[in-house]
Order: sequence, then C-alpha cells, then structure tokens
Amino acid sequence: MAEFSAYGIAGARVDRIARSAGCNKNLIYIYFGNKETLFTTVLEKHLLRVYSDLAITPDDLPGYAERVFDFAMANPDLMRLMAWSNLEQQNAPAARAAAHAAKVAELATAQENGTLSATFPPAVLLTAVMTLATAWTAANPFGPSLDPAAAKDPGRLRETIADVVRLISRAD
Repeated sequence: MAEFSAYGIAGARVDRIARSAGCNKNLIYIYFGNKETLFTTVLEKHLLRVYSDLAITPDDLPGYAERVFDFAMANPDLMRLMAWSNLEQQNAPAARAAAHAAKVAELATAQENGTLSATFPPAVLLTAVMTLATAWTAANPFGPSLDPAAAKDPGRLRETIADVVRLISRAD
C-alpha cells in the first residue's frame, strides 16, 4: 500500500516492496505474475473493507456522505491509491464495479419509492455524493490545495457536505 500510494504503478519498485515485506522479489513475481496484478490485488483488498464498512443508506444519504468523508480523511493512502489507479487507467477491480452498480440500484429503488429525489439519475447522484465526500483528501487537486481554510475545520466541512447532499437528494 505505501509503495503504490506514494509512487503509483509506474514508479513503484517491486524490490522496495520485497525489502519492506521481508520476502524475495522473485516470489512476488511468481505469486502475482506482474506489478499491475499486485497493484490491483492491493487496491481490491482495501476496497473490499470499504464496501463492508460503508454500506450506502439511501434513506440517509447525508449520513452516508459524512461516513465516506470520515473514511476518506482517515485513509489518505487509499485515496492516493485510487487516484493512481485512475491516473494510470487501470481497469477497476470487478468488486468495485459490482459495488458501484449495487449502490446505483439502491438509489434507483429509493427514487422509485419517492424517498429520494429523482431530479438526478441515480448514477449522477452517487457520483456527486462521492465526489463531495472525498474532495478534500490529499489526492484531490481541488479540495485542500484550493480551499485550505475549509480543511482546517473538518467538522464544519463535514456538516456542509451533508447539507449539500441533503439539498440534492431531498425527495420531491
């Protein structure tokens, strides 16, 4: 995690990973085949934890945004790992795509039931929530570097994000 989140796939070195793990570099290649598979394995392992710890709650989308915000702020290495994955155009692990589709489906059901605004398509709503909740992480070029004042008061920032999500998701 540390090597890939600091350097990305291209910059990471398997010899440093092996040294840090106290194992033989060749064994890593034998087990994983290549550096890209190792990266995807590391990313998927950490994302599986996210999926189980951060279940979406369509009936309390602002609360979900707050939990995602808290998680993102507490796990900067994972946020950088995801940024590297996007920058280096790695295919999303299958579990990530499945978790995303399940969240979109839950939001669509809540919209159909009238408990969630249908103003925005469910996939757009989910993207908006996730983007707002993770915007002030170190991996995002627009949050902390352009708005350092907001980052100094994470409690207020968290509340503001929840307020925005409340406004965009309020049932019609």
